[in-house]
Amino acid sequence: MRKSLILTALAAVPTVALAQAAPASAPAKPAAKPPTAPAGHTVGEVVVTGQGGAQMQTSIDRRSYSVSADLQAQTGSIGDALRNVPSVEVDVQGNVSLRGDPNVTILIDGKPSGQFQGDNRGQALQSLPASQIERVEVITNPSAEFRSEGTGGIINLISKKAKGAGPTGSVKATIGNRGRAVASVTGGYNSGKLSLSGDVSFRHDEQHQVGVDDRFRADPGGGFDEIRQTQDLQLPIYITQARGSLDYDVDDRTRLSLESHGAYVDFHLSGPNRFGLDTPSGVLASDFNRDLDIRQWRGAGEVSGSVRRKLDGKGQELTTSLSYEGINDDRIRSGHDESFTPVLPDSFDRQRLNYDQRHTELKADYVKPVSEGSTLKAGLDLEGYDNSYGNQGFVGASANALVPDATLSNVFLFKERLNQGYVTFEQPFGDLSVLAGLRVEDTRIDLNQRTQARTAQNNYTKLFPSLHLAWKLDDSRKLTASYSHRIQRPDPLQFNTFLFPLDPLNFRTGNAALKPSETRSYELGYEYRASPAIYLATLYYRDNFNGFSDAVQPLGNGQFLTTVTNISKSRFAGLELVASGRLATGVNYNLSSNLYWTQIDPQPLGSPETRSAYGISGRGNVTWQVTPKDLVQVNVFVNGKRLIAQGVSEPFGALNIGYRRKITDQWSFLATANDLLHTIRFRQTLDTPTLRARQSSDVDSRQIYVGFVWTLGAGRPRDPGFDFGGGAAPPS
Repeated sequence: MRKSLILTALAAVPTVALAQAAPASAPAKPAAKPPTAPAGHTVGEVVVTGQGGAQMQTSIDRRSYSVSADLQAQTGSIGDALRNVPSVEVDVQGNVSLRGDPNVTILIDGKPSGQFQGDNRGQALQSLPASQIERVEVITNPSAEFRSEGTGGIINLISKKAKGAGPTGSVKATIGNRGRAVASVTGGYNSGKLSLSGDVSFRHDEQHQVGVDDRFRADPGGGFDEIRQTQDLQLPIYITQARGSLDYDVDDRTRLSLESHGAYVDFHLSGPNRFGLDTPSGVLASDFNRDLDIRQWRGAGEVSGSVRRKLDGKGQELTTSLSYEGINDDRIRSGHDESFTPVLPDSFDRQRLNYDQRHTELKADYVKPVSEGSTLKAGLDLEGYDNSYGNQGFVGASANALVPDATLSNVFLFKERLNQGYVTFEQPFGDLSVLAGLRVEDTRIDLNQRTQARTAQNNYTKLFPSLHLAWKLDDSRKLTASYSHRIQRPDPLQFNTFLFPLDPLNFRTGNAALKPSETRSYELGYEYRASPAIYLATLYYRDNFNGFSDAVQPLGNGQFLTTVTNISKSRFAGLELVASGRLATGVNYNLSSNLYWTQIDPQPLGSPETRSAYGISGRGNVTWQVTPKDLVQVNVFVNGKRLIAQGVSEPFGALNIGYRRKITDQWSFLATANDLLHTIRFRQTLDTPTLRARQSSDVDSRQIYVGFVWTLGAGRPRDPGFDFGGGAAPPS
């Protein structure tokens, strides 16, 4: 890294400070080892701005944002912290999208995790403490070095590492409203050859959710039936996480790394759901109450190891890694139905769900500087998924007299093998830098719906090219352009064709005929730096084929079926603006906005016409170092209106504030308020020829925390031993 960049980073007090990042085409670097670009590596040069730390980092294929200086991240989840990151949107349920596309691949230290797949994805993001994450890499147009999964792009979460010579650590304990609590212990040790890092955290959250769902279904006799549903749910959740890592330098060329993590989630949802059905003439045809109780216990663990070998003194290196991840997800769904109109005997049901997921990955990555400024990269990646999804159903006239029900029981097996390879080459031509790549992926999927005696295969091989250009106009200005072709494979449960009852009126089923969604993405960017400020403008366009979306259709008798379907085609375009800098001494800001346009073609269960819509979203952050010991931070975000397959999702936003008081060099007081005005809400409307609906959900997302943080260690950097220009794991 150039001396001028280092001096810029040392010159400044961060608003959302960014940790040091690896070069653009290199994996992320452990925080304990200062980054050094490989010899002749020019395309990956990062841009640094800010005060007291890197405010923002950009490179030819990604942007890097720190969450370590975000006070909300000290008490909230990574889902909360991501709401303050440009390009990222997080909905009420914790689901993430990039510039409006929810098909986002989430990595931890460059590796995929089964925790962020399926219907647990939003919950997993709300479970992961943001305090474990150092920075977030946002990659909206990934190069071929990354796996092609995720049409919206990639979010790479970089874990914190020990940062001092000798022992380091911290203890944090905070309490919040509604009995909420967050506690964590971190520790580390660095010597000349050895680096150890670990942490344990506990989080207890209590939420209250009130929802309304009004649906109007076309009646065969004319007019519309009205189906009303109201719910009042309590959601306590307990989360325990632990993680540990070890890096050992065998010699100045070889590093061995081991890492493991585990998480346990205990989730409980309970409360009444009231249903009513009116005929077109206004006559009450059905009225009943359903008491719902869901218990979920999810345990996840992963072990990984890698060997990095520096083959010469010119940047040539080889990294091999092996990882294994297991997730056991057990749930019990219990329901009690009480019918008032017509008057019927009470009924009870229970479903036991056992989801087991296994993921194995073997990787090899090779880097070779070919000549001054040019670098060749190549890699192989073999992945295997072996998942089992079981469901046992019981019904009866009382909770103590339940008998098995075959219509509620099924077993679904899913196996997937991914054989992947890539090559990228970067080359400067004067002020123009080029990064070109090609990735090939061979996918083998075996489906076995054992209960229905249905088996199927879904095999295909695809090529995924990418191209990134960076043209340096002068020391302050740069133009960028990029293209990528990416894919989104269906989630395993989206293939399961078993009819799954959510309640007496709502059912969900998968679609064995689902095709993978594909996207061709184009970007054109402009960057201007006037230290300590940086300004970015990006024009983007995405052309999506076979995109996924939930579709709701009436079944009759007030019942509805939700299934996932392929949208024939959709398009996204927009202009994203980002600004970061200093308002005055000790006052820094980060601002971003996204002005976008969406168009969805006609589809069987949606509108018969092509629909389009415009919207705007944005976020702002201001940090004020009031005194050397007092820091105040204000965050605001707004998620704009979004076009969905059968209607629109309405906008929402929130105001967050935080305060930190440095008591001594080791002790600090912390206070945060998340969603202070209680404006995070879900609002959605559906409008098709056969179905109209107004859906809303209000969650008790106002969270107020106060607590203390104790830290150990002087923070003096450890001798890196050697530097690979990479991080804890190469990108996947």
